[in-house]
Amino acid sequence: MADKENAMSFTKEELELLHNSYEELRKGVALHPRAFYDALFEHAPQMRSMFREDIEGQNMKFMTTLGVILTKLQDEDAVDERFQELGTKHAELGVQVGHFQPMEDALIDTLKNELGAGFTAEHDALWRRAFLTISERMIRRGNIPEQ
Repeated sequence: MADKENAMSFTKEELELLHNSYEELRKGVALHPRAFYDALFEHAPQMRSMFREDIEGQNMKFMTTLGVILTKLQDEDAVDERFQELGTKHAELGVQVGHFQPMEDALIDTLKNELGAGFTAEHDALWRRAFLTISERMIRRGNIPEQ
């Protein structure tokens, strides 16, 4: 995962870049609703059993939640309850800290595929920082175990 030291703070320009690329991702994923989960199961096939059969519905929830969290990325307290709920649900499903790396990789792959040439090295680094920020908060608030 990305460097923890730089994970928590984002400039206005970085947040704008994240939001703009999220909107592009959202449009692309609407046409390819299994994209994230297909990428996830390529990276970690053992995780397939943790998810319900309705992957397209699961993807809608994922994209909605990601959008809400990105909107409040700089204000942890504003989505504290959401992080706790997400972390707890993920822990109940058997998610462990080690599962977050394939999730990060799947998100980056999905962004690359959906944004194409518009996905730059700057996007890559920024999304990895955002994912680290989000996952650290979920892990902490939801008491997700190491193993």
